[in-house]
Amino acid sequence: MKILGIESSCDETSVAVVENGFKVLSNVIFSQAAMHAKTGGVVPEVAAREHTEQILPVIQKALKDAKCKIENIDAIAVAYGPGLISSLLVGVTAANVMAMVHNKPLIGVRHILGHVYAPFLEVKSAPQFPILTLSVSGGHNELYLLRGHFEYSILGETVDDAAGEAFDKVARMLGLPYPGGPVIEALAKKGNPEAHPFPKARFDDPERLDFSFSGLKTALQYFLEKRAKSRKKVTPKEKADIAASFQHAVTEALTENLMEALKRNKDVKEVHLTGGVSANMYLRGVLEKKLKMFQKETGRKFTFRVPAKLSYCTDNGAMIAGAAFFQHKSDPKKYREWKFVDAVAEFDM
Repeated sequence: MKILGIESSCDETSVAVVENGFKVLSNVIFSQAAMHAKTGGVVPEVAAREHTEQILPVIQKALKDAKCKIENIDAIAVAYGPGLISSLLVGVTAANVMAMVHNKPLIGVRHILGHVYAPFLEVKSAPQFPILTLSVSGGHNELYLLRGHFEYSILGETVDDAAGEAFDKVARMLGLPYPGGPVIEALAKKGNPEAHPFPKARFDDPERLDFSFSGLKTALQYFLEKRAKSRKKVTPKEKADIAASFQHAVTEALTENLMEALKRNKDVKEVHLTGGVSANMYLRGVLEKKLKMFQKETGRKFTFRVPAKLSYCTDNGAMIAGAAFFQHKSDPKKYREWKFVDAVAEFDM
């Protein structure tokens, strides 16, 4: 089953063709990052205008790269939210029109669940359930326990700023360009991650494994304001130390919650790290080290996976098409014919 997936939730216009949920035949991404770097962040109106200009050429290229015609496509999938509503509307409108004109089944996919299925793309062996998934992106963080396709519970999620958003805001405080994640990661390599003991959020509910990064961001802001009042300039070495310490604090908060979830769920067969921030090699390295130590201490066996390519970490059409296949598989009667998907009615804040 070949599914064409469309992703336009923020500032990437992406279209892909994926076969049977695993095999990526094409994955075209048009990124607006360079454009939004000029304003230090995504401007919704600008993003929507770029999506409008790029959506048709990207669809055409995805079909060409996959060596497919629209007639070869079995279904169309589209991310309907959460995200920037003006950007989502471009992808959803294109998907609705294509599905209606060509009489194809249309599958609306939640953007966040697209990230959950990114580690399924281009794997040599199908992932085995139960799966513990940490999804870390610019607008959301979630900790999922999947016991089957689209059978999941959310063990924890962000209560304020997501990790990727915090990276962008801290980069701005340090006078670094947008997007902040890759820039801070590069700068942090030159710094000491233990130079500044920035705080980690603590919650009263012991059952939840939620995340919060607003306090960390505020602590760093006060630190910089104090330095400014003392009229002491932050040296390049100090800036690198700050970046490294911030990155370390975020990583510890993320990995500590995941490790606690792993302790509570003894039947987990796989651990997945996904989302835009999963491209951060420091986070990957720390988590992999902790997982190996945990396996050694407990004797438990499980597989650790990240998306097969860095392009599957950030927003992309392949993850939407892949997730749509398993969504269809979980309830095939629901997606036999074209059905209108409304980004406004189904949009999830």
